Amino acid sequence: MKISAVVFDIGNVLIGWTPAQFFDAKIGADRRRAFFDAVPILAANAAIDRGSRFPDTIVQLVDQHPDWEAEITLWHTCWLDMVSPVITRSVKLLRALRRQGVPVFALSNFGAETFEIAKARYPFLAEFDQHYISGVMRIMKPDPEIYAALEQGSGLAPETLLFVDDLSENIAAAAARGWQVHLFDGPQGWADCLVAHGLLSEEQAQ
Repeated sequence: MKISAVVFDIGNVLIGWTPAQFFDAKIGADRRRAFFDAVPILAANAAIDRGSRFPDTIVQLVDQHPDWEAEITLWHTCWLDMVSPVITRSVKLLRALRRQGVPVFALSNFGAETFEIAKARYPFLAEFDQHYISGVMRIMKPDPEIYAALEQGSGLAPETLLFVDDLSENIAAAAARGWQVHLFDGPQGWADCLVAHGLLSEEQAQ
């Protein structure tokens, strides 16, 4: 089946998402583990990805866990430091597809406000033909509704979409709808997938 568009996850496909590593470096691994155990910071981030406002969620957490105010505040003030590094070859593959005239879409669990912050730091995030951002849509992967929304918004048949994501549950949800899928475990495997589908030549995928 000919691929009509390539759909990219963002975190850990185009840019890293490394909160544990950031906090390990900032406050030490033991303190970070205690913080993550005591404060539902990852659940709060998921709520932001579902549409909760970024600053309001942080303020609420501080109110609920005042002993961890400094660490919770870091999640807000240093958020961009957790969204790194750029996975340079993946960005090159994104741009190579665009040069070949292949439509590229973003489908990502990302807060509405945090996506705008990331886009200012990483301009290539504005280069997609269409964006499907969970915080804007208030639906998260792997909910089937977010995949259905992309199908409806793009007008493309599921079997003509090629989706890359680093999480197996998100890949499984897309495959269940008939999408072509690739579980990202590094840019070389993704490059090989694009070549195998005839979307890029080996030279273009370098």
